Amino acid sequence: MSDSFLSPWTLVGVGASFAFSSVFFNHYQQKKVDIQKLKEIPSFQADEHLLKILKASPDRRLHYVAVEGVVQPVGEPLASQFVPQCFGVVQKITAKEHWKFRNSSGVWVSKSLNAKETKNSTPFWLVPRGSYLSEVRVRVESPLKAEGDYLEQVHSGIRQVDSGLLDGVLQDVMGEKLTAHEEREELLRVGTVLTGFGELVLDNGAVMRLQPPRDGRTFVLLPGDHRSFLQRHENTASMWKAFSAVSGLTGATLLAAFLYSAVNKDQRRR
Repeated sequence: MSDSFLSPWTLVGVGASFAFSSVFFNHYQQKKVDIQKLKEIPSFQADEHLLKILKASPDRRLHYVAVEGVVQPVGEPLASQFVPQCFGVVQKITAKEHWKFRNSSGVWVSKSLNAKETKNSTPFWLVPRGSYLSEVRVRVESPLKAEGDYLEQVHSGIRQVDSGLLDGVLQDVMGEKLTAHEEREELLRVGTVLTGFGELVLDNGAVMRLQPPRDGRTFVLLPGDHRSFLQRHENTASMWKAFSAVSGLTGATLLAAFLYSAVNKDQRRR
């Protein structure tokens, strides 16, 4: 084996590999703890079984649970402002302007200004999968207070601003000009499978409500079913574990090569 492995840089590589391996393993261990905590949260479908459990619970309240169901509006859904026949129950529209300004050197510099975000929501239910006519359902309260990446982007576009001749001359004189409008729309669409983490209460002996927990725990809405949510976390844990193993193996290989080269060199000297 080449004496090149006796370079100090080999030892640097060994140290870096073992250091990365330790960092990745710590991430893996933390992820395992997080997954265990998530598995301890009771998980339910929005169905008759959940209603029976809630009726039998003290104060008819479950302090922190995961509830899975299909999104259906209580009344009329929100219509997309940009996509025909596209409806949702939570809507976020983001708009901003793109400008160009001439700096002291006479160079035009682009900037985004006047960003504006509008959020709307309408009351909605989580209903059992395949049972849209079921009378058993969970009403989701205060969705705009929830965390989680549960909105789907349905539109993103940039409209260029066409300036007339006179406007173009004035903009050149003033050293600033509006070039484009950017718009983006996100929706929690009707029919989406959604999992909500929060406090579940029973009102008037019939209406189940999922709401922000009173004990300060995080109110979360996530797209997809509960099993897929856990699987994503388990995949992330497996990724950190693999990174740790690869980094540790790389460090061990470099160290073995260094020691082998050192022994070989010592034997040749003898």
